[in-house]
Amino acid sequence: MTAAIAETSFRLAEAEDTVEQLLRAADGAAVAWARPCAGKERGEDALLVLSLDAQHAVLAVADGMGGLPGGGAAAAGAIDTLAAVVEREYAAGQALQAAILDGIAQANAAVLAQANGSATTLVVAELCAGRIRAYNVGDSEVIVLGQRGRLKLRTLSHSPVGFAVQAGLVNQEEALHHEDRHLVSNFLGSHDMRIEVSSAVRLAPQDTVLACSDGLVDNLRLEEITALLRCGPLDRQVRRLAQSAVARMEGAPEEAPGAHPSKPDDLTLVAFRRRPGKAVEGRLPPPRQLTLEPENT
Repeated sequence: MTAAIAETSFRLAEAEDTVEQLLRAADGAAVAWARPCAGKERGEDALLVLSLDAQHAVLAVADGMGGLPGGGAAAAGAIDTLAAVVEREYAAGQALQAAILDGIAQANAAVLAQANGSATTLVVAELCAGRIRAYNVGDSEVIVLGQRGRLKLRTLSHSPVGFAVQAGLVNQEEALHHEDRHLVSNFLGSHDMRIEVSSAVRLAPQDTVLACSDGLVDNLRLEEITALLRCGPLDRQVRRLAQSAVARMEGAPEEAPGAHPSKPDDLTLVAFRRRPGKAVEGRLPPPRQLTLEPENT
C-alpha cells in the first residue's frame, strides 16, 4: 500500500543568480527566494526549508558576515549542520525544540572548527502543529503577520542599533539610517554565541511567517513588508516583496530621515502559510509517495 506524506527538504547556499522555489512544508506551503548582491558572483546567504511531517517543519536563513573570510561557507555549513542534526534527532524521537537547539549549538561548533575567523547569523522558525517559535542569533529576522496586518512576532536584531531600538533610544526610522546598522554583536563562530528563543505563537490559518536576511529589513520598512505580504497569493507576494527590496537597493542611497533607505546586500527570504490559497495549492508539487509493506498477520 502507499501513503502520501509532505516531507520536503530544500537547501540553498551561495546563490549565483535569482532563485525562487515553491514547496510543500508541514501543513501548508513555503516560498524560498534568494539573490546575490548586484556585482557579486555569488551570495553569502543560505536557507533551509525542512518539512519533517504533516505538522512539523523548520525554516532557516543564515547570512554569512561580509568582510570576514569564508562568510558564505560559514552560512552554508551552519544550514547543513542544522538540517542534519534536526533530521537525525527528530527521527530518533527528540522533541523538535531540543533538536533545533542542539542543531544551532553544533552549527556554531562547526563554524568555529573552520578556524579562519568566519561567522554567520542564523534565524530559525519552528513550525509545530499550528504554532511558531523563533530562534535567533544575529540580525536576520523572523516576522509573523496576520492577514489584516497585525504584527504577531518579530525577533530582535542582535546589534548595537537593535538594542538601542529595544531600549527606546532610537526609533525604527532612525535605525534604518544609522551609521552603525551594519554591526552585529551576536553570531555563529563565537564562543560567546547565545540563542534567543521566543514564546510559541499560535498561527491563524492565513497568517504569514517570514524568515529573512537583513537585506530585506535594511531596505524596506515594516509597514512596507506588511502591505506586500499580509495577503494575496504567497508566491506572487514574495516575488513582489523581493523585487521591491532589490529596487530599493539599486536606488541612490539617501541618509536623511524619512528618505528611502538603500543598502545593497544579498537578499534571502522564506515565507510560509498554512492555507496559501487554492491558486498556490494547485501549483504545489504532489506529496511524496511512500510504499509501505503490509504488516504480517
